[in-house]
Amino acid sequence: MLRAIHPIAGLVGFLTILVFWTTTISSELFGTYATVTTVKSMIVAGLFILVPAMIIVGASGFSMGHSRIDAPAMAKKKRMPIIAMNGLLILVPAALYLSAKANVGSFDTRFYTVQIIELIAGATNLILMGMSIRDGRSMSRRRRAAPRK
Repeated sequence: MLRAIHPIAGLVGFLTILVFWTTTISSELFGTYATVTTVKSMIVAGLFILVPAMIIVGASGFSMGHSRIDAPAMAKKKRMPIIAMNGLLILVPAALYLSAKANVGSFDTRFYTVQIIELIAGATNLILMGMSIRDGRSMSRRRRAAPRK
């Protein structure tokens, strides 16, 4: 069951961050302040999808891979805390802050500074999660190709 849940939760997390990131960029570049405000509010609402997905992928990954010592598993284990801390310490607080600022129409230097930090942190998580997805697919292909005893 975990082997089915883990990749689904990982993909949901990855795609959710990708949607947050791309809508942020497009609303900032091509939208009005009202569009940016709507996007920031929707991102906060979307945290109710993202956070559980990330908890599920982390817990299921730990459960399945806690005793593995092969290179792809070790790489995933090293990335997992960075992804989690980046999300908990930067992305979630930034989303809440930016939504609050946007909802009162305060598009000032602090807003855009936090916005840039959020975009960098989001891109970092997308890259790290993409690498973990790649390694997970490699590990599952290897497991399927291994001869059964």
